[in-house]
Amino acid sequence: MRNDVFEDTAALCQRVNSQVGEVFSSPETVMAKLIQNIFENKLQAHVKEKLDSTRHSDVEQYLKNLYDLYTRTTALATKLSEFNLGSDKHTFLSKLIKSIFSSYLESYMDMERDYLRTRGGMILQRYYDSKNHQKRPIGTGSIQELKERIRQRTNLPLGPSIDTHGETFLSPELVVNLLQETRHAFERCHRLSDPADLSRHAFSIFLLLVEHLCVDHIDYALEIGLAAIPSADAKNANLYFLDVVQQANSIFHLFDKQFNDQLMPLISSSPKLAECLHKKKEVIEQMEVKLDNGIDRTLNCMVGQMKHILATEQKKTDFRPEDENNVMIQYTAACSKVCVYVRRQVEHVRKSMDGKNVDTVLTELGVRFHRLIHEHLQQFSYSSMGGMLAICDVAEYRRCAKDFRVPLVLQLFDTLHALCNLLVVAPDNLKQVCSGEQLTNLDRNLLHAFVQLRVDYRQSRLGRHFS
Repeated sequence: MRNDVFEDTAALCQRVNSQVGEVFSSPETVMAKLIQNIFENKLQAHVKEKLDSTRHSDVEQYLKNLYDLYTRTTALATKLSEFNLGSDKHTFLSKLIKSIFSSYLESYMDMERDYLRTRGGMILQRYYDSKNHQKRPIGTGSIQELKERIRQRTNLPLGPSIDTHGETFLSPELVVNLLQETRHAFERCHRLSDPADLSRHAFSIFLLLVEHLCVDHIDYALEIGLAAIPSADAKNANLYFLDVVQQANSIFHLFDKQFNDQLMPLISSSPKLAECLHKKKEVIEQMEVKLDNGIDRTLNCMVGQMKHILATEQKKTDFRPEDENNVMIQYTAACSKVCVYVRRQVEHVRKSMDGKNVDTVLTELGVRFHRLIHEHLQQFSYSSMGGMLAICDVAEYRRCAKDFRVPLVLQLFDTLHALCNLLVVAPDNLKQVCSGEQLTNLDRNLLHAFVQLRVDYRQSRLGRHFS
């Protein structure tokens, strides 16, 4: 009547149910026989026609049809269970469903896995083709092997540094497609798997997601990103690894959300739960080792660039001006350029990280920035006016350090600022300044090293005042 066998069946049974009750002495037997006839003839033929036509020619459509037909058949059985069909109507209806679908359900999971493997590979290949990128072989191995490789600073399997021209090789569109395919697979798996096999089937789908998304895409991008990080002494290097970090984090949040929303309900009460959690932990650890290594090397590059600026811009005469009475600048050109560079990198870190990672990375960058300036200042000797300029430079570095919003970094530059006062203070006041609040806990050799940077150190026997 409606060109829809499911709606027709429900409507027919609803219509004849009261008549059957009035006409027959065992209406439940008659209704059961009617339903059995519909299932074994009409429904079975409909399902067979729909599924057999796509089983070998279009696996994606076949899986969609199987899910849709099975869902509609079970929904129909639920409606029909409202009628009087005898004492064990639920078992009766389950057997009818099984007789139609058993041959399809037996091979379902193999087809699902094959489809996901092929589809995932195709999505990945299409993306790399669009970038004209030939995938390189990358190293595989355990976390321990990876840590050892990094500890020994051996070359990554990709060989020498490569130029990615800013390409991260991570694609939000690809990720959405892979996650969508997996979501549909989890939904089909939930509906079509025998309860005894559900967790095992869900786990095998999860492993394919890990392979395609985490290994073939994110991990590969991290390896490429690591290989593209220049050496620490490269000049004017473009640092793209933090962009890789940012995108990898965003993608991993989506992966984690699917794990919690779609996989967990299917495995939460099964022995497979521990296996899934272990696999996820392993994947995270592997990525974190590479992320940490890449961030560490990127920070080295940043410090290398600061060192390059200081080496090319800072003149010895900056801190020993020829005319002590005619110094017009607030701070040196080298300091100004370093601060511009550092502020840009701090902003870059903030955009690329989230949560506590921002503070962790900025603390590490701030500590290295301070160490560089501390060591840099010890390379010069200072006249009275030069000492004042050094204090002005450090005051500017300290202003820059405020952008880090990390108390430790600011504290380090506060102490350095106090140390620079030793370059200008009158000899008679040295002891008093050294016992001041910010310097009293510092090593005496460090204080002495700063006093020795003064041009007048030997001339006026400052060592005497200091001892």
